[in-house]
Amino acid sequence: MNSPCSGCKKAIKPSERITCTQSSCGKRYHYLCVNLNVDNFKKQKYWKCPDCSIKHLSIIRKEGNSDDTPIKLATSSEFLDDSQNITIRRQKESEPTTEHQDCVSRAELAEIIRRELRSVIRDTLNEEFANIKKEIHAFEETIKFINSQYDAISTKVKVLSDDTKIFSTTNAMLTGKVSDLEERLSQMEQSARQSNVEIHCLPEHRQENLVNTIVNIGKVISFPILEADILSCNRVQKLNASSKLPRTVVCKLTSKIKRDNFLGAVLTYNKMNPKNKLNTKILGYGDIESPVFINEHLTPSNKALHAATRLRAKEKQYKFVWVRNGKIFVRKNETSPARVITRLEALENLS
Repeated sequence: MNSPCSGCKKAIKPSERITCTQSSCGKRYHYLCVNLNVDNFKKQKYWKCPDCSIKHLSIIRKEGNSDDTPIKLATSSEFLDDSQNITIRRQKESEPTTEHQDCVSRAELAEIIRRELRSVIRDTLNEEFANIKKEIHAFEETIKFINSQYDAISTKVKVLSDDTKIFSTTNAMLTGKVSDLEERLSQMEQSARQSNVEIHCLPEHRQENLVNTIVNIGKVISFPILEADILSCNRVQKLNASSKLPRTVVCKLTSKIKRDNFLGAVLTYNKMNPKNKLNTKILGYGDIESPVFINEHLTPSNKALHAATRLRAKEKQYKFVWVRNGKIFVRKNETSPARVITRLEALENLS
């Protein structure tokens, strides 16, 4: 396996290889690494590497020169071949030649290189440090700007937070007032209907006389009602226009007491006749038995609450759900206490 170049440590092609002819050495170089051109490289027969040449010069100097004259470094021309005689002549100290004036010892050369490297490194580091200082200064300015912006934003956020707390408090207060007003309005609307009854699933005809129908219902349930007891009686528009059920009849009686007694009579009749509760056949609407329901006249919000209460009661297995004086009641069973449902939130507490 070919050994690498002793100078650059890279692989050597045979056409570029030059080998030291000293028997104790045998180092191999690229001819370019020892400053040989192509012509000189091809002329080499006996060639010493730089290390062997320096050793050879040192031996000669010790044998024939005892002064401290520096040794001139070998050049490419001094390594041409072994046939060139290399001699070192003693020079008079008083007459230094130009050759000796140009000689530089290895230690001096190393010191020169060291100083140059220090200078280059120092200049490079100073330049880099200057750039770093500029970047740090720019970064500090950016941080100062961000801090100032952060302080401004923090102040704004604090103001907005305080405003939000005020708005939240005000909103809670207003929400409470609105809820209270809605409840009062609902109570007033329900109070205005305290003398009314609603009749559901009563067949509808063009030539119908609703006053006579109410009077007839009174006869069936054994609670006589005169035409003078009826202030108004008419059908109201459907909440669901697509429903096939007949429109609801709303009847306004002369007093709340009359209304309550009328509803009590309906409830008593249905209890007394569980298999033949109030229906269309009894009231003279053909031979088909279809149930007729008579209840208190509730406001739309109470109707929605009543419907939701019935669904929740069925889900929680409550046996009884009823309405009295515009209020909705539930009871788990015959022995449990009755509970009043005034809001949808109260349904969440049913267990």
